Parts: sequence; structure tokens; C-alpha cells
Amino acid sequence: MDKKNYSKDPFEEKIDGLKPEDNKKILQVFRSKIDNQYAAHLISCLHCGLCADSCHYYLATKDVRSLPSYKLSLVEKVFKKYFTLPGKKASAWFGAKGLSKDMVRSWVDSLFGRCTLCGRCSLNCSIGLNIAYLIRTARTSLAAVGLVPPGLQSTVSTAIEKGNNMGIPREDWIETVEWLEEELQREVDDPQAELPLDKKNTRLFYTVNPREPKFFPLSILAVGKIFYAAGESWTFSRDNYDVTNYGLYSGDDEASGLLSDRLNKSMETLGAQTLVLAECGHGFNSNRWEAPEWLNKKYGFKVKSILQVVAEYIKEGRIKLDPFLNTKPVTLHDPCNLVRLGGIVEEQRYILKHAVGRFIEMYPNREKNFCCGGGGGQLAMTRFADRRLEAGKIKADQIKETGAKIVATPCHNCIDQLMELNKHYKLGVEIKTVCEIVADALIV
Repeated sequence: MDKKNYSKDPFEEKIDGLKPEDNKKILQVFRSKIDNQYAAHLISCLHCGLCADSCHYYLATKDVRSLPSYKLSLVEKVFKKYFTLPGKKASAWFGAKGLSKDMVRSWVDSLFGRCTLCGRCSLNCSIGLNIAYLIRTARTSLAAVGLVPPGLQSTVSTAIEKGNNMGIPREDWIETVEWLEEELQREVDDPQAELPLDKKNTRLFYTVNPREPKFFPLSILAVGKIFYAAGESWTFSRDNYDVTNYGLYSGDDEASGLLSDRLNKSMETLGAQTLVLAECGHGFNSNRWEAPEWLNKKYGFKVKSILQVVAEYIKEGRIKLDPFLNTKPVTLHDPCNLVRLGGIVEEQRYILKHAVGRFIEMYPNREKNFCCGGGGGQLAMTRFADRRLEAGKIKADQIKETGAKIVATPCHNCIDQLMELNKHYKLGVEIKTVCEIVADALIV
């Protein structure tokens, strides 16, 4: 943002109003998250430039501020200044810098505004630095003094206060499920078909992204149809059903733990055996891998992606698919948090190869696939929207090169970003979840 507009922006005014005690808190929180291993990561960057080709922001703009090594250097400079003896004694000589208001602005601009925490840079790092962790740690430090960009913070706050990140009232959620249950009964011609709410002692408790009941209800219907065809024992929850956790992006570990613990409590209340996470990249990473760390406890139940469940149905013959019901060529976008950071790589491919007539891989793919640009909280931070669309050109070009007519992706954040890229870059494709494609191929 141009300096002349700082006074018109409450967030910029908040930075201008930082007090010494705020800076002290930022540094305290930051140091508490950096153990010896990550301290070594911070001061070990060789500035070799190999990470440049990994970052969609840099590739799209060639702006040096988007280089992963540059972003890391902003954090490194502050660490050296306050937590290393050479940095304290000879700051200029050792490249150390204090946490001035200009540095805080640089942190916000590069660490929030030029990074999706996709982790691809670490794949190309010649010494394997966990750059995404260090950038998120700096975000955590800013969150400690309320310096999370407003749109992202609003999403976290809405989830905490309203029970889901879209602020959907409980009665609206229940009415949506009841309406979709009637639709399911008509589709499968069975008045006994159900979308159960708060059913006790089922095998599966299925969560959803609140954007589904709000904007994409057919995604819910698709999963209900799959569960029906498989004869599954499952349930929704009337209250704690939100798979998303934008605390992962804001860096607020306390909020992150609170949101994930709600699903943990629903599991205890419902007595289900397995927590099944909807098609949501960061929701999977948060609730499968990060939550036990945030909550400092082990889960007493299994946690799976819906993709793992559907792949098992196909392998076990519990559902039958006719791939020729999906005649258009389909490509697959790999969500960063699900694939590169979550380990769910082959299940979606196995599913699509059974559900569509022609499947085309993007290149590169799997853990090397490029981020679509919608992660890291970018979709919630309108102040960086133009930059997000510009960086998304890398993904748009990947899609064009496949010649596919449908882009499947198991993540609603990715769907929202891909829909914007589809319009902005005139791709002329359809965007669907994997389960929607499976439902279209189901033989009931």
C-alpha cells in the first residue's frame, strides 16, 4: 500500500500505533516458537536462489520481494538482531535489523501478502529449510498483537463466535440438511434415504466446509449419495461440523486449537469411530496433523479424508461407478495442504481413474504441483486480491496446457480460487469436487 494512504487504513494506523510493549510481545512469542533446530534453519539460508522457481508469486511477477529466500531473510534479520550476539553487537555487519514499524510492514506485506504457506519452496531448497513453518511462526508473532490482516482475522473471529466461518445460524444448517435429504430421496428413489444429524455410535462422523451449505449444497448431496450407495453408517453434527480452520493461516495457535477441539468434542458426544474430513486442504492438514500439537494430546479415534473413504469403497466394491457417465476430459489440481503437506496423493487419482472416461495429469503434479494461489488465507485478505490473481496465472497456464474441460480439486478454497482464475483468464472449464464427479458416475 502506498504510504500516502496509510492514514486512511485502520490496519496501517494500528501499525503506526505500535508501542514498545507490543514489539516486546512480538519478539517474545517469536522466540518461544523457535527452538534450536529452527534457529539453525533461520541463519542457514545460502541465498542460492533455487527456491525462486518454486514460488508462483515470484514466477508470475519476478518481484524480488516474492522470493522465498527474501521472505525468510526478513525474519532472519530480526532474529539476528535480538537473539544472536554478533547481531546485537554489529547489526549492520551481520545483516541484522530491528523490528521497526517499516519492518513490521514488510513482514505483513511479504509474509501475509506474498505467501500461501504452500511449502513448495522447501522442496527446492538446497539444504531443506522449512520456510513455511518459519513464515507461519512470524505470522503467529504478529497475531499476538492483533496484526492479522482484517479479512483473515474476521474469518477466524466469525468461526469462533458463530460456530463456523460463514456465520451460518444453527437452524439454517439444519434446514439445509433436511432439504437436501428430500433431494437425495428423490434422486435415489428411496423415501428411507437419509442425511442423518446427531446419530449416535455411527462408524463415521462427516464434517463439511461451511461454504457448501452456503453456496455449494450439491457438494453435500454428492457425498450423501455416495454414503447411501455404500450403505454407510454415518452422521452429521447439528453444531460442530466446520472442517475449516483459518487459525492455521492467521498463525493464532490458541484459536486454531479451539476450533479443532470442537470436532474432537463432537466425536466424543456422538460416539463415532472415525472423523472424516471433507474436501478441504487446510482443514485436513489442521485437523489431521496440526491439531494434536495445538491441543497437546492424542486423538482417541481415527481421522481420515473423505478421499480415503471413497477410495476404500471402490477397492472393496461397496460402490459401482461407470466412468463413461463422465465423458469430458478431467484434470486434477492438487491442494497443497492435502497433498504436499498432508500426504493424500494417490487416492484422488485412483478415484478419478475409476470415475471418468479420460483423466489428464497437470505437469508438474502431486507434491510438486503449483499452488493455485488461494491458500494461506489469501481468499480472505481482499487487500492482496489483485496480487493473488496475478500469481494464479501459473496455475491457469497449467490448466490450459492440459486441454481438459473439467478441473477436479478436493478443496473448496481451491475451488473458489480456480473459479476466479477461470473467469479472469477465460479458461472455459468447469470446476468440481472429486465427490461430485464420483456421484455423477454412481450406479445406484
